[in-house]
Amino acid sequence: MSQSIDMENPAITDHEIHPLIAQRWSPRAFDSKHIETEKLAQLFEAARWSASCFNDQPWAFIMATKDDTANYQKLLDCLVPANVIWAQVAPVLGLVVAQKTFKHNGKPNAWGEYDAGQAAATLVLQATALNLVVHQMGGFDPAKAISTFNIPETAKPVAAIAIGYAGETSNLPTDLQERETAPRARAPLSSFVFTGEWGSSAPFV
Repeated sequence: MSQSIDMENPAITDHEIHPLIAQRWSPRAFDSKHIETEKLAQLFEAARWSASCFNDQPWAFIMATKDDTANYQKLLDCLVPANVIWAQVAPVLGLVVAQKTFKHNGKPNAWGEYDAGQAAATLVLQATALNLVVHQMGGFDPAKAISTFNIPETAKPVAAIAIGYAGETSNLPTDLQERETAPRARAPLSSFVFTGEWGSSAPFV
């Protein structure tokens, strides 16, 4: 039986969290449906208001919609083949880029990638609120991205992203269908929330 295009895979949490966070997930099954321009703008408006060191906002997004055929293909060509299989259905592809230096003084920004990640996470939550899904990928060729899009030496592509509406899992290859429907799991809080010293679990988790 095929999965609904509105398929959800909410987190089964140990403690109550905001439904928006529980609903966020990273499917590979996309619908080819066009994303409304206003919704796309809302995603980047959300990213715009993410926190950053010195409010430097050290992020950039290189994006293309599927109707922008040439630029969409450039982004698709930066992905590893295993990601191309499913990402090519998504109506929007992009790269998340972090600035290596502060804009206000040109000095190295050790928090640029951290802040770019925060901006991407904020974008993803906004997407979830709009019934969109985002799959973030490490599986891309940074060197190819740099040369293809003339990314300066002062910036670093840190992730690729696919954005769209959730599609039918049955449209994926069999091995990916199994991964798509597998139970979601996370490490227990005690394994990463510490007190006193590294590895010493905090008493409140």
